[in-house]
Parts: sequence; C-alpha cells; structure tokens
Amino acid sequence: MPEVGLSRATFAKLSPHPYLLANLEPSNQDIPPARSNGRAPDEARTPEVNLSSLSHAHGSSLVRIGDTTAICGVRGETILTANIPNYRASNAASELRDYDLLVPNIELATGSSPQNLPGGPPSTLAQTLSTRVYSLLHSSQLLDAADFRIWHTQTADLTAADDEEMQDADADADGEDQAQFNNERQVIAYWVLYIDIFFISLDGNQFDAAWAATLAALRDTKLPRARYDPDSELIVCSRKDPKPLSLNGFPIACTAAVFTGKETDRPTEGKYWVLVDPDTLEESLCDESLTVVADCSGGTTSLLSVSKHGGTVLTPKHLRSKQLLGFVEKRWKGFADAMSV
Repeated sequence: MPEVGLSRATFAKLSPHPYLLANLEPSNQDIPPARSNGRAPDEARTPEVNLSSLSHAHGSSLVRIGDTTAICGVRGETILTANIPNYRASNAASELRDYDLLVPNIELATGSSPQNLPGGPPSTLAQTLSTRVYSLLHSSQLLDAADFRIWHTQTADLTAADDEEMQDADADADGEDQAQFNNERQVIAYWVLYIDIFFISLDGNQFDAAWAATLAALRDTKLPRARYDPDSELIVCSRKDPKPLSLNGFPIACTAAVFTGKETDRPTEGKYWVLVDPDTLEESLCDESLTVVADCSGGTTSLLSVSKHGGTVLTPKHLRSKQLLGFVEKRWKGFADAMSV
C-alpha cells in the first residue's frame, strides 16, 4: 500500500516551528535532542576553507559553511599622503581608521537565496554585514599599521635598493633607532586594502562566514614591495619578494540563535535551546541571537566582543557560563583546523 501522510521534508516546510520543537523535545527519552537538519543543538557545520582562489588578487579565500559559501578577494592600492585630505604626519595606530585604509564591501549574488532577485538594489543584509566586518577589523586590532606605510627619504643619492632596505627596517627598528629613521624619512604613501566579499549561496549565519572569509584572505595576502619615484611622483611596485601582512592573533566569530518552545513574539519563560551556527530556517524561527568573537590561540581564550540582538532569554549569567565558552572554543578549533593554524 502507498505510504500515507506527509514526508519529513514536507512537514518541516509546512510546519517548521512544531517540527523543530518535536525534534528538540522528542517524546522518547532514548532519542537525543536534534535539530531539523539532524545536528545537535551545540553542533556547528564543519567549515571548509580554500586559499588563493582568485588569480588577480593580492590575497583571496573561499569559505563554505554548509550551504553558505563566500568568496573574499583582497586587493591593495596605494594612495599618496598628499591626496589624503585629513592627513597629518604621525605614526599612530589609528591610521587605519583615520585614513580609511580598510574598505570592506559585501555583495549577495542573484539567486544565492530566494530573497535575492535580479535587478534589486543592495540589500540591507549586505550593508549591515559590511558595517559589522568593518567594525570588527578595527576593534580587534587585527592588522598592524606599519604594514601599510610606504616610506621615502629625501636623499638625492638614495637608490631604490636602499629605499626598500630602509622600509624593511621599519618592522625591526624601535626606540632610539626608530627615532633616527623618523628624522631622516617620511611616510609618502599608504596601502589601501579593498576587501570584497561575494556570497554565492546563503543558508544562514552569514556574518561568521563573511568574517572567516575576510580573515583567511588577509592571512593569504602578500603586498608588493613599494617605493616612491620622485621623477614621476608615483609609487613604483616590485613583484619580487612580496611581503605578507602581520596579523595579530586569530579571532573567530561564533553565532548562536535562541529557539523557544512557544510561538510568541518575545517569550520570557519556558524552555529554550541555544542553536549554534543556525541555518536560514532556524534563523526565521528565532528572535534572539548572540555573536561572540574570541581568540583561543596560545592556549588561552580571549573574548574580543559579545553582541546580542533581540529577545530576553539570555542574561549576563548565561553569557558567563562554561557551556557558552565551550561552544566558542569548539568553533574556534574548527576554523583553526580548516585554516591549518
């Protein structure tokens, strides 16, 4: 006889909330709680990372988390300090922000999700993700401003080789030696990094994927040796021996969503489940999310930022729990293994 009733996939589409609740709270105690996609509440999708995916970028990566796939390309361009309106001679760490030397941009491909139709304007999601990536790039102090400076000395008989040698000394000189260099030369230009992230497909947790793609691409980035040519008044680059960026740590974003057993706008009581690395279906059923950015390199866990959106379930007590730290550390290790850190 033909099978009577709806299939599991059909049931999940027609009644997603009851279906997810039934899986998280099974009637049989011998069956462990699971999500609609079969994952445990604290189980994240295994990330896949490929580097140098683009041939015409200074650094690139492809990151896949389940059916969420993002490509990131980093391209460096130079800008003379004379063309920076608010430039002032200083070696402060705020150069990256003051002179807008980091320019992230996110685009969602047509067809990457049912909401991204052809001919539409830039989505709010893409603009929000760009802002969040930009903010985290600066707040995490991931990049060293010294890697962006292009130096020049006003010595008539200075050769190109001497100029490059003095630029290399910038990374090693400190104290009295650094002061001597600063008296003899000046920052003539900067590198500007254009960080373009393109989502091929979307299935939830876009920020974690966007940040992982950014981090992987920056780890892959190598900038050409650059010097100033006084005759042409231009920056001249050499393809020989490009220099990698100096990254401070390995921060990873871990996002989780809170699912409640009641279908109300803002439930304040009853059972709830914290779902790590939510997919699109789970995000549509949750009105509270949490993103933790942490760096577990060196054997210790450092929390760089904690942001919560919507809902009233998670309290400061939950945010300090060992269970949450366990989620974050496990997620960090997953990305560290994927990027071979």
